[in-house]
Amino acid sequence: MRLRYSPTSPFARKVRVAAALVGIPLELDLADTLNPDATLRSHNPLGKIPILLREGKGPLYDSSVILAYLDHLSGGRLLPSDPEAKFEEMRLEALADGIADAALLQVYEVRFRPEEHRVAKWLDHQAGKVAAALDALEAAPPPADRDPTVGDIALACALGYLDFRLEGRWRADHPRLVGWYDSFVKRVPLFLDSAPS
Repeated sequence: MRLRYSPTSPFARKVRVAAALVGIPLELDLADTLNPDATLRSHNPLGKIPILLREGKGPLYDSSVILAYLDHLSGGRLLPSDPEAKFEEMRLEALADGIADAALLQVYEVRFRPEEHRVAKWLDHQAGKVAAALDALEAAPPPADRDPTVGDIALACALGYLDFRLEGRWRADHPRLVGWYDSFVKRVPLFLDSAPS
């Protein structure tokens, strides 16, 4: 299987970490999301990554769909079988993906708009989403003594993205979450292999 990705994408990182955890090899294929003529749009009309290309089958996107597929292929190693526990993990994944989305929108606002056209209210709105989600997770971090789930992987990738793009400012006010993140890195050493540079 081939993964269309960018090394800085927290969503592509989710897939790389999950695949490595369950022992599913992926061929990595860099994608240019800004080139409308690139083959990327033939795989996903939205031109977004990650995209999992499978021989003889249609492409899969986005990261949550790909992780569900990897869970299926691995016999349920990324999601609990109990329905309530499963939906709890999917909710954590959605919250973590929301953090990454809001952080990415902040980065794009600065990257793609000249300074005189940036919308401070929009940046504050996205920063507020990140802050609210981090506060909720600080109050009740996920368990740190279990095999990694889709929720854990998504959260670690979102926090890693905050470190990479937003200078790790989240750390000062979230010591319990920092402890959880440090524990994840120790439990999943291959996570560092996927770190953006």
